[in-house]
Parts: sequence; C-alpha cells; structure tokens
Amino acid sequence: MIFEMNPIWITGANGLIGNYLVQTAPPSFSRVRALTRNDFDLLDFKTVEREFKKDQPQLVIHCAAITSVAEAQKKSALAKKINVEATKLLAELAAKIQFIFFSTDLVFDGRQGNYSEKDLPNPLHLYGETKVAVEEIVLRHPKHLIIRTSINGGISRACNRGFNEQLRLSLQSGKPMKLFTDEFRSPIFAGETARAIWELAEKNCAGIFHVAGAEKLSRWQIGELLAKRWPEIKTEIKSGSAKDFAGPPRALDTSLDISKVQRILSKPLPKFSEWLAANPNEPF
Repeated sequence: MIFEMNPIWITGANGLIGNYLVQTAPPSFSRVRALTRNDFDLLDFKTVEREFKKDQPQLVIHCAAITSVAEAQKKSALAKKINVEATKLLAELAAKIQFIFFSTDLVFDGRQGNYSEKDLPNPLHLYGETKVAVEEIVLRHPKHLIIRTSINGGISRACNRGFNEQLRLSLQSGKPMKLFTDEFRSPIFAGETARAIWELAEKNCAGIFHVAGAEKLSRWQIGELLAKRWPEIKTEIKSGSAKDFAGPPRALDTSLDISKVQRILSKPLPKFSEWLAANPNEPF
C-alpha cells in the first residue's frame, strides 16, 4: 500500500526514535509529516483536532511523551496531560486508521523479567502508570498498535536523548556515572526499533508487541560495552546497586520477551552486543 495523498504523522519527531523513523521511512509511505513543537503544541487540543481534520493522515505514529521517570514524578500533572490526555485525543481522532503508540518495559514491576505481551502490567511509578492508562485506551480500537520497548540508543538531533549519549556526555565532563549491576533491560539501537515499526505498519499489525534487543543486560554491562567504543574517554564507570538508589522506585528486571515480533519480522531484532560488534563505524 502506498499513501500518496495523505501524510503519515510522526509526533515527537525531534526525539530519538521519532528522528530515526523520519530518516528511515520506506517508499511505501511517500509523505511523512514530522511533527515537533514548532508545528503545534500537542496540548493545544483544538489545534490538534483542526490539523488532524485538515491533513486526514493515513497513519499516526505517536512518539511524543515525557519519558523520564524522574521528570514525570516531579511534574505529575504535566505528565498526565501529555502522556495520557494528549494521547487519548490522538487515538480517538485516529480511530478509523492505524495508530502506533510507544509504551515501555517500565509498565512492569521488574520482579520477573522476560515479560511477554500476555503478562499483566504492574508499574512502580507514575511514568509507568501513565503508559498503562493509555494502553487501555489504545486497545479499545482494533486497528491500533502498542509498541513496548526498552532503552533505545543512537544519535539524536539534540545529542542528548539516547542513553549512550547521556553516558558519554557525563564521562566526557569528567563525572563518573554509577551504573547498576542488578538492574536489567533489553537495550536496542533506535534504528532497529524504527525498522521494526515500519514493517509492522506495512503489515497492518495491531495489538501489543514487544520491540527490544534480543538479550538481557544490566546497566553496568551496557556501560562496559559502550565504553569500549570510546577509548579516548578516561573517566571510569562506577558500579552500584539499584537497591541503594535514593530516587523513585526502580524495577530491577524489565527484560522483554520479543519472540512474538521475531516471528513476524523479515529480519530478526539483534542482541545489542552483537549489533555493536557488527556496526563499529555507526556513530554511537
């Protein structure tokens, strides 16, 4: 299917995953409208509705959100408005078309690990709660797709959105970063996430899919893998335990079972360590 007349909306196009989605849009999606705050504010609901009716997009990929656990906890009212209310409006406007919503592995409490799409969410903090609330709204629409992903890495427009960028900036400034040896995720290159999304969109998939790396790694292991790519940086990474963290509660193992999406994709999602080894020249 080729969408020639009506655009595809990608919200949060300046973010990490949004940026990769814009860069890698396949020929079958001939018009992409990369939406940022310079276009209009997603919290201006009247403008959102007006623009939607004007464009009549054929597909909406919704990346915009407050994604920081700490920020969501600190700005709870704003997080609920952006993550829940704005998403609810978009999902309802797009009721008759495919709507792709980005959720998170942090909808789980981390007590189990290797979570499948059938496992029940049990978030430990407000950020996860907002995502669960929207998942319930999105699932009311049979054409809509929920993507639960883990921490994504890559190069963003602002050079500070990916976990690899944040780690590198900290180390370059001479500030050691403490990474937990007992907190596990399923990291993935954002370009691989984008590739999977476009394929799922082309196949008109709906429901919930886990899109993440094919291995479980601790934050400490992730940091060690990344540090090898930056031999010029001499600041050391420190190890620590999430149990000693003084901030919001942390889910210790939110690794994701990705077998469902692996059966559908023409090229499987890789292990993060293998992707790094196979792409030594990829900016990271």
